[in-house]
Amino acid sequence: MQGLVYESLQEKKNRGAKAFALLIDPDKVTPASLDELMGLAEAAGVDLYFVGGSLVVTDNLDNCVLQIKARTRKPVILFPGSPSQLSRHADALLYLSLISGRNPELLIGQHVISAPFVKKSGLEIMPTGYCVIDGGAPTTVSYISNAAPIPHDKADIALCTALAGEMLGMKLIYLDAGSGARRPVSSDMIRAVSGQVEVPVIVGGGIRDAEAAHAACRAGADVVVVGNAIEKDPSIIQEIANAIHGVTVA
Repeated sequence: MQGLVYESLQEKKNRGAKAFALLIDPDKVTPASLDELMGLAEAAGVDLYFVGGSLVVTDNLDNCVLQIKARTRKPVILFPGSPSQLSRHADALLYLSLISGRNPELLIGQHVISAPFVKKSGLEIMPTGYCVIDGGAPTTVSYISNAAPIPHDKADIALCTALAGEMLGMKLIYLDAGSGARRPVSSDMIRAVSGQVEVPVIVGGGIRDAEAAHAACRAGADVVVVGNAIEKDPSIIQEIANAIHGVTVA
């Protein structure tokens, strides 16, 4: 069920190129603010657009995806907080399994319920081993998931979790400190995971500036996700893009 989007991520990883994913929460944008944001993002060379949130309490998901698609030819990927957050207008779906937690509903339960709808959606499905990392403050994702995050300084736990996810067939590993995190995933943890798994590694949460984005890439992140910081100050998009795209690993 993998297709062109996943192939492009794997190809980037194979040649050491880094990707910048802009996370857009449909609850936090208006048509006008999204139009302005897309102008800045396209000018900066954003590689991917992630759309979703832990809640998504409005009915704005389809309209948000369509507006983004009207402004870019880059992949638009759903990053859902629940199985109900589907839009057939997107290109792909991060089919998340919370492998860092022990909540059976988020490991497989919700997937069983959503599978027929996901299958019919026509989206490119990307099985993703999702790991919530302690970012120094309670976050929406840790509250909603009812799962204890992996401690910030326990790179060995993150590594073993990521390895298990890869061996179980996950095609992506996502290390997420969560929206509103006080600190991003540590370089030591990113380095430990990326040095052992062969699938692309996505890192997000707590990345507020170009320096943090650069550090994540240097440690081995293949895709860096930024959302909250850009919601607060869209002008930093170009700076972060430059920092990410400036890192290549032979």
